[in-house]
Amino acid sequence: DVEFHVPTTNCKFISNHFKNFNVKPIGMMPWNLCIKNFGYPLYKAMTDTDMVLICDNILFDRKFYNPLFNNLASIALFAPICKRKNIPIILYNVSVGPIDYPVGKKALQKVLDATALVVTRDTATKEIFDNLHLNYPELHIHADCAMNTEPPPAERMDAIIAKEGLFTNPKGTIGFNVNAYIDNWSEGGTFTRDDFCNAIAGAADQVIDELDVDVIFFVTQVMDLKVTKECTAKIRKQDRVKIISNVDYRYEEIAALLAKVEVHSGLRTHTLIFCAAMGTPMIGITSYPKSAGFLRTVGQGEWQVPFEKLTADYLGSMVKKAWEVREKTGEEIVRVAEKEKEKARLTASFLTKYFS
Repeated sequence: DVEFHVPTTNCKFISNHFKNFNVKPIGMMPWNLCIKNFGYPLYKAMTDTDMVLICDNILFDRKFYNPLFNNLASIALFAPICKRKNIPIILYNVSVGPIDYPVGKKALQKVLDATALVVTRDTATKEIFDNLHLNYPELHIHADCAMNTEPPPAERMDAIIAKEGLFTNPKGTIGFNVNAYIDNWSEGGTFTRDDFCNAIAGAADQVIDELDVDVIFFVTQVMDLKVTKECTAKIRKQDRVKIISNVDYRYEEIAALLAKVEVHSGLRTHTLIFCAAMGTPMIGITSYPKSAGFLRTVGQGEWQVPFEKLTADYLGSMVKKAWEVREKTGEEIVRVAEKEKEKARLTASFLTKYFS
């Protein structure tokens, strides 16, 4: 009986990938009277509804005045209207931060003043609230709902694997994932796109040569496909490389493929979450706080490559180290993941009282 309105720049993607749910995409293109999240669609979505769910990691203050990148400024603008109209804002499965500037702190407090409930997927969010001395409502530390992703039937996965020619190497397959932001989150901001691609490709070359494995680059956000292709184009042995993208496959299909790699190294947090859900050893290239927070939550805090230290040798050596202990690590992840999955299952129950 619940209809979800989702502001998005890609209505077709939402309609195609979530057609089994009661979801209505709300366009955020210039002809919808907005500059991405700044304009009428977000105002309409937040003020003409019964509840506002803010998910994932969109409350941060980097590039605060750029609506093409930052969401906090626009959400903070409309949050007081929600409060006046008694429309509860729920921070649901969130990771918040970084909040580094006074303007970001002020904006986040405006959002929290209109928020009825916070359900975070890591301890770092509460630490940010407390360290900034922010006032916040009832807060629960739970787990991301993606932890309970269910793989598709075996027949469907066999068809995908056959079509794409995956997992044909008896030595194994390593997963990689990159994203389009490159250095928006790095401290120095001096890491060029070419430097980044060389580092990723160099690490892939090392694991292909030294472990004699194949590699798959997983794309979970369409915007990342271009930089993924730039990285893979630099890998020497092109016949050992595949790209699997959410342009072609649904999130649960990608998760099921991640279950079959020996080790995965990713920038996007949700590739790490899928790995945890499937019991796959992971390495996080931690370019933003939510990835580091998630790794600590699932007991994998040691498996990080800080973005500012990213080199081909550093990442390559981490993948090779993870390869050596992959069975033991996988067993550890499965044990922790079961607890996280139970927490994720309980999260939705917190919303019940807001529908009465």
